[in-house]
Amino acid sequence: MDDTFERESAARLIRAEQTGLRIALACRSAATGAAFIWYVLAAVLFPDVTPRLATIGVLLAFTAVGVAHVAIIGTTYDRPWIKFAIYGLDVCAICAVFALVPISRADDVPQIIAFRAYGIYFLFPLLAMACLSLSWRLVLWTGGTIITAWWAAFIWVQTQMESYLSWGDMPTDATQADYENVFLSIDFIGRGNRIEETGMVFFATLALAAAVYRARAVFFAQVAADIDRQKEQTLRERVSDLLGRHVPEAIAARLIEDDAPLRPQRTRGTALVMDVAGFTAFSAQHPPEHVIETLDALLSDTAKVVSEKGGVVLSYLGDGFLATFNTPVFVTDHETAALAAAKDLVTVAKAHGFDVRIGIASGDLVTGIIGNETRQSFTVYGDAVNLASRLEGLGKDLKSSILLDEATGVVAGDVVELTRLGAHPIRGVDGQIEVFAASSAA
Repeated sequence: MDDTFERESAARLIRAEQTGLRIALACRSAATGAAFIWYVLAAVLFPDVTPRLATIGVLLAFTAVGVAHVAIIGTTYDRPWIKFAIYGLDVCAICAVFALVPISRADDVPQIIAFRAYGIYFLFPLLAMACLSLSWRLVLWTGGTIITAWWAAFIWVQTQMESYLSWGDMPTDATQADYENVFLSIDFIGRGNRIEETGMVFFATLALAAAVYRARAVFFAQVAADIDRQKEQTLRERVSDLLGRHVPEAIAARLIEDDAPLRPQRTRGTALVMDVAGFTAFSAQHPPEHVIETLDALLSDTAKVVSEKGGVVLSYLGDGFLATFNTPVFVTDHETAALAAAKDLVTVAKAHGFDVRIGIASGDLVTGIIGNETRQSFTVYGDAVNLASRLEGLGKDLKSSILLDEATGVVAGDVVELTRLGAHPIRGVDGQIEVFAASSAA
């Protein structure tokens, strides 16, 4: 796991533990507060009950401790050992009640009756609340403290008795009278019952600690998944931002959701090559900073034009670029879309004070990613790309801003009026190519 995962996991776990502790301590404070209210009201409702100031003070103190701990959770005053101390204090306090608070006003009623009449289940809520902290160590600590303190209280009470009976005093073939004499005796301590009680606490503690440990594992897995989703979302947003500069938002979203268009594929599409006329002379007359600023503004606006028509700018060529239509993303009527983009490119370039030459050719285009593991580039191959580049250059000789090959002209000519310029030799192409010119007026 990397450092980011470690830090994020630790931070989230701490917040979860703090929330659980607040809930547990709120329940604890509510319980002690309710006990305080009941103890005071009992004196009012039952005249024969006389409240002890010491008991009232203890209940108030326990309530205050819980409230104080809730207040410092997450602050600089919070310490990991405090929760262990408070849970230990609660366990010991309950066990002390069983051992020290008289079960009866009569002196001849042994305190062991408290263990027989009530039992260890008073301590189970503490074990349950320890689970809210998401700390398996606190669960083990609480369970271990319950067992230890419970036996300490029981042994203390037993040592205060002059004589006692237990299951060992029951005859093997016990009769009803034997059960009445032993089990119903006021001196019956039931040591075996204490073993059963603490045995249940022991196994419950192990099960709950294992459940909390498992919950933490699930928690860490969830954090890891969340971090992965955040990284993926960040990457998607970054890619979307980068693609969105040259690709319509809808197309960028499609490319992010499905990388199929970026895989090697052969498609019939249209290539468009644009170049700024006279930009070399412009560059020689102006400082480099101004040249770069001007070119950046021009290419940014012209690239937006291509995006609006559904095309994708694949590469910049000096003061121009290569764009494709119908690859890597689908575009209906790519020939017409490319010609419409070309007309708008001429208009936008004039707004920047420049003329452009554009060559458009249609045919089979092969697109895909090339390179190695450390550096890759998405590119396009095909005769249409080379032909579009040659037509852009030919436009200078024919004094035309937009030239199209026959494959594009035949289709686009049904929508836009074109001028047939006849067959022309194209460098690198066998024979002559029928060339069409389009009016640069939008």
